[in-house]
Amino acid sequence: MNETSPETKRAAGRQLWLALLLTTAGLAIAGVSLAQIHAENQQRTAQATGTPGQPLQATPLPSPSSAPPAESTPGGTRPTTPAPEPARPDAQAQREGAKPALPPAPAEKMAPPIPEKK
Repeated sequence: MNETSPETKRAAGRQLWLALLLTTAGLAIAGVSLAQIHAENQQRTAQATGTPGQPLQATPLPSPSSAPPAESTPGGTRPTTPAPEPARPDAQAQREGAKPALPPAPAEKMAPPIPEKK
């Protein structure tokens, strides 16, 4: 009634072995990846804790300077070197030969008006 030929059984056996081989290869790759992640994590932990048997030491603070910080005054001016220049010089400066620091802005592009629906 429902008889399978030897060729069909052989093909099914090959497919089963191929599936087992691919599954085993996938598990092996996953195991190697997890082992590598675990090893990297332990190395980072070892670097963070320092040498075994010795406590961690904080980094030394910078030595305090003898000069006090500059006084801050509200509304005071900040010194700048060199002095800032405007991007667009005024008309008098342009007559004297000053060039703008930035190129002229591009003109706005206008599209034709959208026709209204009737």
